[in-house]
This record gives sequence, C-alpha cells and structure tokens, in this order.
Amino acid sequence: MSASGGTKAIVAALGANLAIAVAKFVAFAFSGSSSMLAEGVHSLADSGNQGLLLLGGKKAKREATPEHPFGFGRERYIYGFLVSIVLFTIGGVFALYEGYEKIKHPHDLENWYWPVGVLVFAIIAEGFSFRTAIKESNEVRGRLTWPQFVRRAKAPELPVVLLEDLGALVGLFLALGGVGLTLATGDSVWDGIGTMCIGVLLVVIALVLAAETKSLLLGEAADADQVAKIREALVDGETVTSLIHMRTLHLGPEELLVAAKIAVQHDDTAAEVARAIDAAEARIREAVPIARVIYLEPDILRTSA
Repeated sequence: MSASGGTKAIVAALGANLAIAVAKFVAFAFSGSSSMLAEGVHSLADSGNQGLLLLGGKKAKREATPEHPFGFGRERYIYGFLVSIVLFTIGGVFALYEGYEKIKHPHDLENWYWPVGVLVFAIIAEGFSFRTAIKESNEVRGRLTWPQFVRRAKAPELPVVLLEDLGALVGLFLALGGVGLTLATGDSVWDGIGTMCIGVLLVVIALVLAAETKSLLLGEAADADQVAKIREALVDGETVTSLIHMRTLHLGPEELLVAAKIAVQHDDTAAEVARAIDAAEARIREAVPIARVIYLEPDILRTSA
C-alpha cells in the first residue's frame, strides 16, 4: 500500500474546522450551551492538529544531514503523536470538565436556535471534510477494511484526519442530542451529559491515535506484500541462490530500509558478487519503489547436517 500525505484532506479539514470553531463560539456566546463550548474547543483543537500535520509534512522533506543520515521522514510520525496528545488534553479532558461543571451547576439554555443552527451547519461542513478524507484514503486503501487501513497505514495524516472527522461528526450529533433533550425536557443537565459524552469520545479517539503513532515511532516493518515482493526480487537463482535472512524498517511513510544477508555461490569471484548485489538492488527498487536504502551482505549458505 503506497503512502500518501493526504494534503488535500488536511487542508479541507483545516478550512472546515476553522469556520466551524468560529460558529460554535458565537453560538455559545448567545446560548450559554456547554456542548457548544466543548465543541468549539474541539474544533479549535482539530484546527491546530491539522496545522501540526502540515508542519510535520514540511519538516519531513528536509535533506539528510551527517547528524541525521537517514533523513527526517519520521517527523511526520512525531507530529502525528503530538496530535493525539492535543486531542486528548485540549479536546477530551476539557469537554469532560465542562460537562461535569454543567451537570453540577446547570443553567438554562438561551436562544436555542443558535446552537441548533450552528450544529446543522457544522454537520454539513464536517461531512464535506469527511467525504474528502474518505476519497483520499480510498486511493491508497486497496482491499483493506477501514480498521485495517487505520492500523496498517504508514502515513499518519490520513488516519488522523479520518478519525478526527469521524469523531467530529459523532460529537456534533451528541451535542445536537444534548441540546434537543434540554429543549424537550427543560432540564439543562442533558446538555452537560452530551458534553461529557463528547469528552469520552475524544479521549478514546486520542488513545487509538496515540497507540498507532507510537507503533510507527518505534519502527514498523514493510507490509507483508512488500516483503514478499522484496524476497522474490532478491533471488535470481544464479548468483544469488537464496535469502538467508532479511529485516525491513520504515524510515518514513515513503522511505523503506532493507537489510538482508544473501547466499551466493562459493566459487563466485568478488566482481561477480558485486554485480549480483547491484542487480538485486535494482530489482528490489523496481518491485518496491519506496525501498530507497538497501544493504545486502553476501555469504555462503551452510546447511546443517
């Protein structure tokens, strides 16, 4: 599965969240709805998250240096992890606190049409952003299910935007439910309950994102189909007779390191082995273009008795 930065999806989400955040804060000012305040902070946090993803993508493009000989591709993983922290603290924890305060000290909902109107507008805008993220993801998802795509994607941007947009849409419906129940029952405690549900949702999404980006930061191997292609490309049956062992590691979403020990004929000359290694590297890069750093060690295969 090829990696993709999903810049279009990030920009679409950024524009939608900035507009929605302003609308939600205006609705909170006129209505006093805690759901609107929590959702406004949520959209503001999401806007900051998209900014972090764009910054990480830009920093990852820097050329390698003697201090960082493998480049800066993993910057995208670092900023993806920061997004999960921001979503957890600013979005989730704040919503939980605000919901608790509203339940403990309820007050009447004023000018109910402001939050309802803004929520309807926000659902439409978030739906557009979510549709863009789905379209971008489908271009690289292949036959993977959505949970598999989130789990296996090596580029953190699209899974982050997908989960953020999904959380935003679900949160908007929770906020709409809280406001609706408050209007129907006359009890503003429902607004606080809706706010706390939003907080729980954001905390869960943040934990999922943190777990996935942590795995990327620790270093993940190539996908199984890429490993199979590399194995097939390595062995030519002539000079390179078999693969002894191999390790792969993502240096970034679109850069793969391949290190392998290959078996060669015991009577091959050094020149023949060198030519075989060059040819094997060329075959690997043709089969898996993101395999940009390749180290091959020749050895004589010894079979045990």
